[in-house]
Amino acid sequence: MLEFMGKVFSQPLWVQVWVCWMMLLNTAAVLFLKHKAAKVVLAVWVGNVITMMVLFEMVGYVRLLGLPHVIWWTPLVVYLFSQRRQFPAGLVSTWLWILLFTNSASLVMDYIDVARYFMGDGALE
Repeated sequence: MLEFMGKVFSQPLWVQVWVCWMMLLNTAAVLFLKHKAAKVVLAVWVGNVITMMVLFEMVGYVRLLGLPHVIWWTPLVVYLFSQRRQFPAGLVSTWLWILLFTNSASLVMDYIDVARYFMGDGALE
């Protein structure tokens, strides 16, 4: 994990801020665990982190690292969007909407990165 974060922190500032924002936002699920959606987010987040670290060990810091987001967050975003009318009121709802927007925006970049990887443009550095 430390080697991976070292690679992240060698990237442009906007990438560093974006990655930290996503980590903070997804990890915030622990604050709302009495809600089903937060339990789903946390389970997906743990699966995503494990998958990403295994993939990083296998292939290094390349565009293919967007694949765990594609695999884990695509169903999460679909689930959250389908549940949006049942979001609990208050802070948890605000968090879920921000998370839904953030992970959706990330997925746009991740699908592009994965496609670029398979078209031969794999380097992130």
